[in-house]
Amino acid sequence: MFRKLGVAAGAAIVAMAMLAQPAQAAVHNVKNYGAVGNGSANDTAAINRAITAANEAGGGIVQFPSGTYRSPNSIHMKSNVTFQLDAGSTIMGAGGSGYDPPEPNQWDDFQDYGHSHFHNAMIWGDRLTNIGFVGSGTIDGGGALITGNPSSGQADKIISLTRCENLTVSGIKLRRGGHFAMLINGCKNVVSDKLVIDTASDRDGWNVISTTNVTITNGNFAGNDDALAFKSDYALGQKLTNGNVRVYDTKLSAGCCNALMFGSETCGDFTGYDFQRIDIKGSNKSGLGLVSMDGARISDVHYKDITVSGVRSPIMLKVGARKRCGNNPGVGTISNITYDNITISGASPSFSPTIMGDPGGHVSDVTFNNVKITVPGGNGTMSTNPPSNDPKNYNPNSIGTRPAYGWYIRYADRIKFVNSSVDFNSNDGRPAVIANSSSDITFENFSVEKGTSSPFDVGFQSVNGYCFRGPGSPRINATGSTEKCTVGNDFQIAVDPPSRTVQPGETASYAIRTAAISGSPGPISLDAENVPVNTVVQFNPAQVQPGESSTMTVATLPSTPNGTSNITVTGTAGPVSHTATAVLTVGSGGQLEVGDLAVADTANAGDWSIQANLRTGVAQYGDRAFTFTTVPAEIAGATWIRTANDSKSATQNPLVRFTINRDALVYVAVDTRSGKRPWMDNLWLDTGLQLVNNEGSPKTFQLFAKGFPAGEVALGPNAASGSNYSVILE
Repeated sequence: MFRKLGVAAGAAIVAMAMLAQPAQAAVHNVKNYGAVGNGSANDTAAINRAITAANEAGGGIVQFPSGTYRSPNSIHMKSNVTFQLDAGSTIMGAGGSGYDPPEPNQWDDFQDYGHSHFHNAMIWGDRLTNIGFVGSGTIDGGGALITGNPSSGQADKIISLTRCENLTVSGIKLRRGGHFAMLINGCKNVVSDKLVIDTASDRDGWNVISTTNVTITNGNFAGNDDALAFKSDYALGQKLTNGNVRVYDTKLSAGCCNALMFGSETCGDFTGYDFQRIDIKGSNKSGLGLVSMDGARISDVHYKDITVSGVRSPIMLKVGARKRCGNNPGVGTISNITYDNITISGASPSFSPTIMGDPGGHVSDVTFNNVKITVPGGNGTMSTNPPSNDPKNYNPNSIGTRPAYGWYIRYADRIKFVNSSVDFNSNDGRPAVIANSSSDITFENFSVEKGTSSPFDVGFQSVNGYCFRGPGSPRINATGSTEKCTVGNDFQIAVDPPSRTVQPGETASYAIRTAAISGSPGPISLDAENVPVNTVVQFNPAQVQPGESSTMTVATLPSTPNGTSNITVTGTAGPVSHTATAVLTVGSGGQLEVGDLAVADTANAGDWSIQANLRTGVAQYGDRAFTFTTVPAEIAGATWIRTANDSKSATQNPLVRFTINRDALVYVAVDTRSGKRPWMDNLWLDTGLQLVNNEGSPKTFQLFAKGFPAGEVALGPNAASGSNYSVILE
């Protein structure tokens, strides 16, 4: 995101949280629409009238003053409406048969009944935008919602939303939700802060299904089934993606089942999840569960600073082959997962921490750093052969008793443990670790507690490339395996370009390039130090495989002081770290000079020229009379290149070359009918800015930007229908 546009990292979250409440939104007190709030009157009709009034007014707040608003019928949420539950207010569910019937769903064979139907809820809506549930009151199912399959007229969830956009759920409490306190599917842009869910007497807390762009902070979710689960099913008739999710500073607990869970419904792919500062207390299945059962590719998931206690299965990663999805899926994969600073104490009886891939889909590239796990122990000596495994079942008990009390690993590649340990409360006759049918399994500074009757401490069975280094001289047993400890797992890191120059408020982008030097170093985690004040650094992605690149975005603010800084970029893979320097100069780049313009489209090259002072009213092209009618303030007055409209069909690559005397931000304004051009790599960022001209029907041009170092700049062709692009430099 371009800091020059005035969007700081935290501001985006704050802005999203405000979307459900239009500026100076009118307040619609439900009592003014006939609600009584005495706990016995039926207030559903009055609530729906208030919602309709707020919606028809263009948006507003539906206010619930202190009182109990009995709702034995379904509440129909609408766009641009925010529920404000004041202190002491409760919307209460009721028994009977007054709730909306479940809508038909031709795809209900691909997921459980509760996931397949959405209208049989206390509150439901479809294709809504800008909605919210805020305040300090409660929505309570009243013990009347169904935990199984409801009959017609019964509800099995409190809040049910499909295909929604811009949802805020903050401050309120949801309790006694039946099957789900909240079920959302196919949504995007979701913000939640200080939400409390108590479904410990019912089933699931919050199921986030096929949803993108989610931020959950300061939550407290207690479920009987899954407390907080991320899923992707086929209930909406298509395979949908999931990702860009953050969950911070949240407490979770589960009775019968899972605390923090991926799946079991896993049709669409998942990528970009960040969990930090989570406290989990109690789970009879997985504390941290990550499964791909229906063909999903799950990647780029990161757990950090998490405490887990009283769980039966501390950590489980599993690739299964249930394939319950409507798009004829194959077997999925799990990759690029990190666990940092995790402390877990298991409850008895326990399922050992497990990584279980599938012969058709391995678990790969998983790093555990400072992960300390204590299990109950107490088992006797048993066979060290692989346990049974039901590939169609995601439950931890789908895998038989693990032959290791600590980590059991099978069908996995490039798994690394650093500064981690396993131990037990009661002496155990099994080894601490067994890895089977895997490759590149590494333990660096890994501590194990030794069972007095175990046949060995650490076992490798058919592992191609293992390494174990740890204190206490553990007994290693290797059958059909090869050791790799003598091969150094090393890599290198570089910054490209090495320096950038920006003005305060602008953004610089660097490519962080990596390469393996020797062995098979695991994923490389990236970090930055020596960052100037009032400057934000972000990596996308924050972890790469050797040979891959990441984009480091350095965003300055208007208040960033002028000067040159040497930002230290650190890459860490297991015990190995390397650094590179990114030089950032703020404010002292001097006057930008553009020269040596060369256009490969010789037929129209004469109509290209370097111009100064971009502004409205100037001709966009050298071969047309069209002028700019809209020029964003962020680029007004900039140096720019007037192009030829007839070059829109040129195919030479590069189409144009020119030089700049200092680092600069290069904008390419592309006709929105054409979109981002194929030659633009992922360092070209969408600024959100647009140019508009006065062509017959005015054309809009989307501005993409990328930082370039001093020297030659080469840009590719337009090579598409629509107008040719324009070039702006700062």
